[in-house]
Amino acid sequence: MEGDACDPDRPAHPGTFPAGECGRTDQQPPERRVDFPVSVVLPAGGTGERTGLQTPKQFCLFMGRPLISYTIQAVERVLWIQNIVVVVAKEHMDLMTDIIQQFRHRKVRAVPGGSTRHRSICNGVLALGEQEEEKERLLSADRPKVVIIHDAVRPFVEEDFLYKIAMAAKEQGAAGAIRPLVSTVIATTSEGYLDHSLERAKYRASEMPQGFTYDVIYQAYQRCTESDFEVGTECLHLALQYCGTNAKLIEGPPTLWKVTYKRDLAAAESIIKETLSRSACVITGGSEQAVPLADAIQKAAGALDMALDVIPNLMGDNCRYLLKEYNFIQVSVNRSCLSEVKSILKDLEAANQALLHPLVIILVHLSCPDELSISRAMPELAAFMDVASAANLRNILLYGIQVHQSKDTERWERSVLRVAEITSALIRERSPALVGQLLQA
Repeated sequence: MEGDACDPDRPAHPGTFPAGECGRTDQQPPERRVDFPVSVVLPAGGTGERTGLQTPKQFCLFMGRPLISYTIQAVERVLWIQNIVVVVAKEHMDLMTDIIQQFRHRKVRAVPGGSTRHRSICNGVLALGEQEEEKERLLSADRPKVVIIHDAVRPFVEEDFLYKIAMAAKEQGAAGAIRPLVSTVIATTSEGYLDHSLERAKYRASEMPQGFTYDVIYQAYQRCTESDFEVGTECLHLALQYCGTNAKLIEGPPTLWKVTYKRDLAAAESIIKETLSRSACVITGGSEQAVPLADAIQKAAGALDMALDVIPNLMGDNCRYLLKEYNFIQVSVNRSCLSEVKSILKDLEAANQALLHPLVIILVHLSCPDELSISRAMPELAAFMDVASAANLRNILLYGIQVHQSKDTERWERSVLRVAEITSALIRERSPALVGQLLQA
């Protein structure tokens, strides 16, 4: 049985949500490039009975956002994934459409599911085919080579693993995630006694995501029986039985865990909150003077378990950070530093992102030795507070940190560490009371 073979008492905090893709460089490495079309089907028609809640778990809210939106976001941020089909129960179609619009999800559409898991997945696969048939007259190359199937209630899937699944599926025809069994699996008699147990080392739990070439998964559903549709759960088995395609099995990370029980909802929220504070994009504005400070902050933040990417601006390939990051640090050596902050705000507005989490922008201003007072270091301080107030209405929290330049190496290192500590605290706490304030490092 897919996904449910693992122990329900698994650790509640196995991984992180890919909110900012910590440690990513400006250019995607060649080994991560995907030169064939990939689409995703997210089955989300479950009733969530095991949570004991009236609301299906995929629609439960975390910090004002439904769980399914986090899963869509994790997949949507992968640049080489072209289309996403979310399959939901017919009675939830309007709700799903509203979620897509409210959270401004791109390349996503909802389709009605069926009475069972396999019927829902089949509807999603068929919908991809119909979508591509409509495009065929324009560009036949748009047809997906690989279809990835992933549960809507597994929001912590990472791009690296999606890449492994996509590449293996293209080469083998099918691929799936597996995890070691946590508990020994036993068989019981009809009277409720032990019949036999399986040797745990020989078996694995089948997880999601799973990937298939479009032709394999399409043909598997065309050929499978009514019994498969009604009681089956394992897509890899259908590919083997009806297409002769033996899937490549890839051991996945702990982040593939599934929100199944009520306690998982609290664990998921904890992970989401923590991950929002673990990465940021540092912008130097193309200033050579700002680069050493940015690099020093990056190094100091690493010691605090916070990953920072340093980039000159948000143009070109770097504009992807506008959709992938929730925290921005503008390092400025200019008196007119407010214009740099306004530029970030303008870029964020143009990105048309739904900022349902408070997004943080921190201006780190490097003052020269002759700038001994706040008024001389930032003559635009009053205007900075006004900009911060306006940004706050858009759910953007703007803070300022002033660091004094020093030729004393030891003193300078202490100041940089202090900047990293303040930055980490501001991003973690997201305090409304400090919005528009200029803190001293």
